[in-house]
Amino acid sequence: MKATARAHTNIALIKYWGKRNESLILPANSNLSVTLDGFSTETTVHFQEGLKEDSFLLNEQNVEGDARTKVAVFLDKVRALSGKEIYAQVQSVNHVPTAAGFASSASGLAALAAASTKAIGLSLEDRELSRLARQGSGSASRSIFGGFVEWQMGEREDGLDSYAVQVADESHWDIRIAAVVLSKTVKKVSSREGMRRTIDTSPFYAGWLEQTAKDLQEIKQAIADKDFEKMGSVAEANCLRMHATTLGANPPFTYWQDNTMRVMQTVQDLREHGIPAFFTIDAGPNVKVLYLPEDEDKIKKRLQTVEGVEDIIISKPGSGIRYL
Repeated sequence: MKATARAHTNIALIKYWGKRNESLILPANSNLSVTLDGFSTETTVHFQEGLKEDSFLLNEQNVEGDARTKVAVFLDKVRALSGKEIYAQVQSVNHVPTAAGFASSASGLAALAAASTKAIGLSLEDRELSRLARQGSGSASRSIFGGFVEWQMGEREDGLDSYAVQVADESHWDIRIAAVVLSKTVKKVSSREGMRRTIDTSPFYAGWLEQTAKDLQEIKQAIADKDFEKMGSVAEANCLRMHATTLGANPPFTYWQDNTMRVMQTVQDLREHGIPAFFTIDAGPNVKVLYLPEDEDKIKKRLQTVEGVEDIIISKPGSGIRYL
């Protein structure tokens, strides 16, 4: 009763920001991402008779506290689906900076969902696996699939119609995403707390929801047409509006740092000089830059000159779940 799975993280081009149901992790808006081949998590789950509780090793370090509890609670869902009361040893290797806005929970929970269900003997279709992964981390629902992925918010109260679907696979369009690493420190306001505070207190949130529905339709058409300028401009504007909602919260907060702004300004300057590039930022200080392959050398060289840049990791659209 052992299995290993690899999942890649993703970056939302149309942001997921806010829940309509906290316990089931149902989003307040449908959203869209691209899976990244440059960031991944590999997880092995070994269910064994005789264990009295679940254990969790992350990057060869024993994990206790809230993180281990989160894994155990998720495995409870898997046990309930299988009807088997058996505990597991979980070992994960995370090739993603944790809790710094690189969506490590997306690849982590997607890999855990895939490995645990296979190990315990369940055979789930991708849609079912996405629905299950969502209950551990919302963005994990999207990492089940490769390429461009929409997480549909659904309407049902039980969440059965809230799962991800692939809009276009990883071979559809050869674009590049540069992850500009500015900080690997854990963020002060978690995504979960940030969403909750924004929904409860930001007067900008209703406008965010209304516009995001329009953005989603526009970007799906741009992806279908391979219209890079349209896709990039919609993604960048959607990102800025999401972060504006946090500034309207009470108390206000932001995930940006001074160096975040420097990278954003550099990307805008590249555009002014005729190089199509666009940025997007999740709940953290680090910036992802979208561009076309032919501009890679110019863009990477320019980004390396920006103060505070620690690393630049290049990705292209990545694959969905793989069993190892």
